[in-house]
Amino acid sequence: MSALPQTPPAVPRINPDRLWASLMELARLGATPKGGVCRLALTDLDRQGRDRVVGWLREAGCEIRVDAIGNVFGIRAGQRGNGLDGQGPAARPCADPAGLPVAIGSHVDTQPTGGRFDGNYGVLAGVEVIRALNDAGLQTARPICVAIWTNEEGTRFTPVMMGSGVYAGAFPLDHCLAQVDREGIRVDRALADIGYAGTDTAPRFAAYFEPHIEQGPVLEAEGITIGAVEGALGQRWFDATVTGQDAHAGPTPLPMRRDALLAAARMVQMVRTIAAEAPDYARGTVGQLFVHPNSRNVIPGRVEFTVDLRNARDETLDAMVGKLQAEAARIASEERVEIDLREVVYFPPCAFDPQLVAGIERHAARLGYPVRRLASGAGHDAVYVARTCPTAMIFVPCEGGISHNEIENAQPADIAAGAAVLLGAVLDAAAR
Repeated sequence: MSALPQTPPAVPRINPDRLWASLMELARLGATPKGGVCRLALTDLDRQGRDRVVGWLREAGCEIRVDAIGNVFGIRAGQRGNGLDGQGPAARPCADPAGLPVAIGSHVDTQPTGGRFDGNYGVLAGVEVIRALNDAGLQTARPICVAIWTNEEGTRFTPVMMGSGVYAGAFPLDHCLAQVDREGIRVDRALADIGYAGTDTAPRFAAYFEPHIEQGPVLEAEGITIGAVEGALGQRWFDATVTGQDAHAGPTPLPMRRDALLAAARMVQMVRTIAAEAPDYARGTVGQLFVHPNSRNVIPGRVEFTVDLRNARDETLDAMVGKLQAEAARIASEERVEIDLREVVYFPPCAFDPQLVAGIERHAARLGYPVRRLASGAGHDAVYVARTCPTAMIFVPCEGGISHNEIENAQPADIAAGAAVLLGAVLDAAAR
């Protein structure tokens, strides 16, 4: 007797109401009076947030692994296994590249006055993808993994993006475990206190996706639903010191002054000009300025300020720095002051995988969502993960471009759209 034909699985679809409800439930853990979230890394509230997401992943049939820096990985097995060779903590990443999982991730820690979507959306969009696959009864060829990265925000402990940085080999594990907060509590103790000092080997990925609110105003301003993120801007930070001469504001004629603040003001304007004239998503910012002696009737003799230059291409970023240095020398000569520029941070630009970026565009168009390419001006865990596997990000609009703020907001329709595009892109990657 011949076997009855099997019913093919349904087409997986995102459940927008379920995704939104999960976001709002997670947002209640550490909720602030103004509608935001304060859930600092490795606090008890962070534990509660992690526990909630881990519970949802277990309910969805995922195997949970936690590595030594507290990164959490929820793995849904595929036709080719669970992405691991062996069982328990001793299991290692699958030796066969065809068996490595496709991952989706972000973080659940927040700023002290953070919002409901930054980080949380990327994690819960991943949870919703797994739930949608379960609803449809579809087993992908590759496993699917949801990652929760430790201490992305860097508010309680430095460095920022700690968990993904350790994962990618950017930071030594022992160095990060030894970092302390303002109360002298070490990372390793904090992990143990919340029950996330893991011993599992982290899985490796065939591809990684990170959905996120844009944290900027471009998509909303242009009426675009989906941002296909080409990469993240490189960053070069400088501490600048202008040294002139303190002098009385009344008796000292203008031509005879060595006004450190005047020179600094010209430098501030020049930073803006350098960025405005440069291509490749150029940014230039002076965010801090300190005037000495800071007296109403004294010509400032010393000014300290910061410079933040960003660009999508290292060559253009180098050119921006060269112009900054040349203009500093010119202004110093004209104003008869000394200007010292000391570089304190360098993050190279990160280019995401062209094939994955094109896939995001394709699925956005297929679903009827306006889409454009753009670069991320902020750092994300995806920047470090991109060192280990093909990576891409999906942006959706946020109101007014406001983030790292209690009033951070996004529309349910945009949140659902990003997850739907994510689902299509993940299915493509998981079939390869």
